[in-house]
Amino acid sequence: MEIRNFDLPGLALLRPRQFADSRGSFTETYNEKAFHAAGITARFVQDNQSFSAKRGTIRGLHFQLPPAAQAKLVRVLRGSVYDVAVDLRAGSPAYGRWVGETLTADGGEQLFVPRGFAHAFCTLEASTVVAYKVDDFYAPASDSGLTWNDPTLAIQWPVAADEVVLSDKDLRLGRFADFASPFRYEGN
Repeated sequence: MEIRNFDLPGLALLRPRQFADSRGSFTETYNEKAFHAAGITARFVQDNQSFSAKRGTIRGLHFQLPPAAQAKLVRVLRGSVYDVAVDLRAGSPAYGRWVGETLTADGGEQLFVPRGFAHAFCTLEASTVVAYKVDDFYAPASDSGLTWNDPTLAIQWPVAADEVVLSDKDLRLGRFADFASPFRYEGN
């Protein structure tokens, strides 16, 4: 498995090896030993999947507040997305910075998003399916997020603002400037 780290500590892009033959291909998408060797020690407890009918659908920027914060391992099963993670950990050298990566079903890329990050994706194709593992259960009382087009974060989405498809929930999310982070950077 190829692993690329970013300037945002803890965030990683993983490219599992694909083994192909005349039948098709095989990919090991998760191996606890390999992940632990790479410093990813999250114990995943829930798998989620989303289907987005239209190109330009943005889901996020989502996170769960402590004590139910979640790490995520995100991959695309059909289509492609522009996947974004924002460091929300107070004291982090990358606090308030974001990374965006394209994840595709064909490429098999996965993004590991540690606890203390906001996460979002924008579909680049219609009928896109995204799957992600999380290391804590969904907790409605801890559900939170930031607006996708926050002026302070200035995320450069690959779709025009008038083409974006959002949920009612995501239309009501707050701004980064008003966010008092409960997350703390612990040097990893």
